[in-house]
Amino acid sequence: MNPVINIVDDDRMARESLKWLAESAHLSVLEYECGQKFLDSFDYRSPGCVVLDVRMPDINGMELYARLKETGATLPVIIVTGHADVAMAVRAMKAGAYDFIEKPYNDALMLELLQSAIACDRDKRERQVKVDNVRFRIDRLTPREHEVMKYVLRAKQNKIIASELGISIKTVELHRANLMTKMNAASPTELVRLAMIAGVDQGKS
Repeated sequence: MNPVINIVDDDRMARESLKWLAESAHLSVLEYECGQKFLDSFDYRSPGCVVLDVRMPDINGMELYARLKETGATLPVIIVTGHADVAMAVRAMKAGAYDFIEKPYNDALMLELLQSAIACDRDKRERQVKVDNVRFRIDRLTPREHEVMKYVLRAKQNKIIASELGISIKTVELHRANLMTKMNAASPTELVRLAMIAGVDQGKS
């Protein structure tokens, strides 16, 4: 799926100007003249970024950004603001917006910002695919394999694991081999790396 620049601005000239700029760099664009139309048709699964103007009649940029976050969307959001709205834009950045740019902006700077936001979104999605893949593998583990993994992540020897779980060393070895296979981990170090990707702390399963 190709990335899309979502432009939300009630100023038709501003929308068309930004659309022309983005399309000159072979970027796809969707335009929205108001916040509600954007919310009604926005597909949060689509990659790219969102460019929001702060001052709009129906839903201002700050409120629209808040509503967008409520949907669970993680697209980078660039706030476009006049000089008088800089403090508002700074608040948006503190709330998680990707960046803000003042009107009138330099075309080269805006284009660089758009491309940077798209790259950020792409990297974030690639990382999430890796996280989801590892978590899928973890979910396939049996309860006992989860327990054994907890000890392996803490670098516990098989005999210690067997003693604490009240099972034989051979049983530990079997569960350990199974979980390493399911996790596609060639070594305990690799298992630790995978656990860190999935956000599993050592000692927790």
